[in-house]
Amino acid sequence: MKLKNLACAAACLLFCLPGVAQQQNKFTPKPAVLAIIKKDLAVADAQYKVLAGKLNAEEFPKTYHPETGKQENSGSGWWCSGFYPGTLLNLYEEIPGKFLIDEADRMLALLAKEQYNTHTHDLGFMMYCSFGTANRLNPTPQYKQILINSAKSLSTRFNPKVGAIKSWDSKPSDFLVIIDNMMNLELLFWATRVTGDSSYYKIAVTHANTTIKNHYRPDYSSYHVINYNPETGAVQEKKTAQGFANESAWARGQVWGLYGFTVMYRETGDKKYLDQANNIAKFILDNPNLPADKIPYWDFNAPNIPNALRDASAGAIMASALLELCKYTNKADGRRYFNTAESVIKTLSSSHYRAAIGTNGGFILKHSVGHFPAGTEIDVPLTYADYYFVEAMKRYKVFARK
Repeated sequence: MKLKNLACAAACLLFCLPGVAQQQNKFTPKPAVLAIIKKDLAVADAQYKVLAGKLNAEEFPKTYHPETGKQENSGSGWWCSGFYPGTLLNLYEEIPGKFLIDEADRMLALLAKEQYNTHTHDLGFMMYCSFGTANRLNPTPQYKQILINSAKSLSTRFNPKVGAIKSWDSKPSDFLVIIDNMMNLELLFWATRVTGDSSYYKIAVTHANTTIKNHYRPDYSSYHVINYNPETGAVQEKKTAQGFANESAWARGQVWGLYGFTVMYRETGDKKYLDQANNIAKFILDNPNLPADKIPYWDFNAPNIPNALRDASAGAIMASALLELCKYTNKADGRRYFNTAESVIKTLSSSHYRAAIGTNGGFILKHSVGHFPAGTEIDVPLTYADYYFVEAMKRYKVFARK
């Protein structure tokens, strides 16, 4: 499971997005923003050397508490375990270096056993963001098999009566599905492409269609959690566990949907998914509670806006999604999406959000919000904020290569 023989030419590879949707828009990046990104990536490289030094032998980084200096790490079974090795590999494409590859190799070896984990829906996050990236850079039979096994494990959570993949395990009478699960479908599309087994594709499409039907309100905002009856598929409950209230628009949930339905259009070419992604984007961008700098409050309906906490992770995910969606939609919307993502990158590159080298526990971004109602990961760095920030910067750079 070694990436060490990966040539430095990997840094010149385009950020490939396999699928059937065709790009129709091209935009010109600003040299000043490209210069900012170059500096950001150098800072990220330095920060991840700091972060690596805070890990024990079998730990994955989780978060850091700036007020106490306490570092939180996790085991490989935590849903965020794939983001750290994925970020290391994405940074390696831009700044080839021995540390990045050695550390990525070490983490992949620890993560590999999760290919058989059937107790989580997050195998896309865990395995595709890590091994999927590794396999993109340096395809090997071993990486391929780990990813296929991961797709098989994820597929065991699909219930045809519900038409969805179970997210959280609960009591037998519940079947809980969260909007985040849209992000795990990309692994299934990959599995169909490489194996020829259409069952993965069919599961992904069925799950997405069920999500459109039941997660979304008329204004294209999304609930966080739908509880189905596992025997009949009937909706038992609609709620928003990590947001302000059941009927509120939890910010990260909105951008998970935006990203997920953009992927659905890329992989299927079905216009209904493009329409869904565009409608979600417009709910977000036209929302009167979206700040001028485009970094969302942790919930669009948080009661103390404009003093509510911002969520840098939601901003980073949104920017990365918009930098793909802008290629597929009409020119006017595409320009708006591109400009918004550019604005987010610039804002996250400011000293308020991007940490100085040696600070923030080695994480790149400050000021993300994990689970506000539970009082966990409040106004702290998070691995997925870093991952999607680096991904957004890489996607922006690709436009300069067209």
